[in-house]
Amino acid sequence: MSKIKMVTYRSRKGWLDHRTGIGGSDAASILGLNPWTTNLDIYNYKTGRDIPPDISQKEVVKFGHEAEASIRRLYALDHPEMKVEYKANNSWTNEDLPWAQASLDGWLTDKDGRFGILEIKTTEIMRDRDWDKWKGHIPQNYFCQTLHYMAVLEAQFVELRAYIRYHSQGEKRSAIRDYHIERTDVAEDIEFLIEKERDFWENHVEKKIPPALILPELK
Repeated sequence: MSKIKMVTYRSRKGWLDHRTGIGGSDAASILGLNPWTTNLDIYNYKTGRDIPPDISQKEVVKFGHEAEASIRRLYALDHPEMKVEYKANNSWTNEDLPWAQASLDGWLTDKDGRFGILEIKTTEIMRDRDWDKWKGHIPQNYFCQTLHYMAVLEAQFVELRAYIRYHSQGEKRSAIRDYHIERTDVAEDIEFLIEKERDFWENHVEKKIPPALILPELK
């Protein structure tokens, strides 16, 4: 029996109700690398001391949710060498990491039979300097998310497709950028993240001891 398992839920509410462990979107916060949510926020959510804010009706969130299927299909058309799979409301676990969960935008099999992860991001660039976060690499909070997913699923690589909206000369425009991450290139980063997640869960969440607040650097 595989130690890595996937279950799917009948509804998004069922999926949300079962998000009790550390998920990919929590990883950066635990390291103090999420500009919107701190490690103490995550502690309060996981221990029931606070409820995460409902951001589902924000325009940027609604756009990302609605666009995901189309972007996934476009990725599949652009990369016929990849087998692209997806099931709605999926949740993955790994017996070796009992506190961790992963919900994927898609999973991949490459031409060599290797297993990988498809991560989809939509964002809107409001300032020229925000482009720097996407030049040759992905933003730190998204990077942490991909590390978490590779750890849970023991995947060999991640393909991240970013759909970026921006304004230029008074017109709405968009750009697509693809990023490839090999597990062998980030093995030490994965190990570091998992050590921090384990400490956060076992020594803080389970023991109900708040962690010291880590604030992200302002940029």
